Amino acid sequence: MTRKDAAMFPVIASGALFGLYIFFKLFSKEYINLLLTGYFFLLGVLAMAHILSPAFSRVLRSLLPSHFYRWEYRISFQRWSTTQTDECEEYFDYRFSYDDVACWIFCCLFGVWYLWKKHWVANNLFGLAFAVNGVELLHINTVATGCILLGGLFVYDIFWVFGTDVMVTVAKSFEAPIKRTLEVEFVAGFAESVLNRQRNLYFVSSFVAYVLGLALTIFIMVYFNHAQPALLYLVPACIGVPLTVAAIMGDITAMFKYEDHPADEKASGTDDQREREADGDSDQKTPKASPASAKKNSRKEK
Repeated sequence: MTRKDAAMFPVIASGALFGLYIFFKLFSKEYINLLLTGYFFLLGVLAMAHILSPAFSRVLRSLLPSHFYRWEYRISFQRWSTTQTDECEEYFDYRFSYDDVACWIFCCLFGVWYLWKKHWVANNLFGLAFAVNGVELLHINTVATGCILLGGLFVYDIFWVFGTDVMVTVAKSFEAPIKRTLEVEFVAGFAESVLNRQRNLYFVSSFVAYVLGLALTIFIMVYFNHAQPALLYLVPACIGVPLTVAAIMGDITAMFKYEDHPADEKASGTDDQREREADGDSDQKTPKASPASAKKNSRKEK
């Protein structure tokens, strides 16, 4: 995610939120939720299968005999040229075994339970699956990008909760696993869970700040009996505490210079440079025939 992407994220989220608000105002809430329930059922099954597949593989491979895994299955969708036999375009290629099938069956049954009962446990587990997949897909490689993103969402959350009734209306009308629900009718968005990623000392400090900010959000929400923008409390905590720790440790400059993964251009440039260096090394390592050996070879040929 670039800085421009981070700056545009709240704008796109605002458009999606306001679009849902308009839909709920124009159309029946039951029909919209029916459509969204089916959509999130499919996404939830995919997200949960992606998370649980390694665990199923580890457990079943330790329990089942080895001959169960002699074969793997493959589903592939390709387009082949009728004139050139070596020209092929692959659109889809999925390999799976018995543990993947077991995982898919379990996730589908869990999804059916969610459709049938709409239990809060199923809602929360699907939501956690979305959050974990979001953390995996949403890669923020610099601290500055994360600050821009959280700053934009800070304004986004305050505006749509305090400035209008859009956020509260959509949250109350929207029946989908994008919120945590407890039996005490507590609602908290999953967006904050997706955005908090640090490591080591900064991870611990950010995590503690996140928990305290979330606790403060719940306290104020219960005390005033009014919906609260969670990012109003979480963003200052999750940005302020790590920056304070970095200032104490003398890591402010290093923190903002740190890059988790190089940019694509740098990576491709580095790869090209490595290839050129490897070619140069191979040329240098290739022994060149000396004049004496050349004369010996010519004598042997004669």
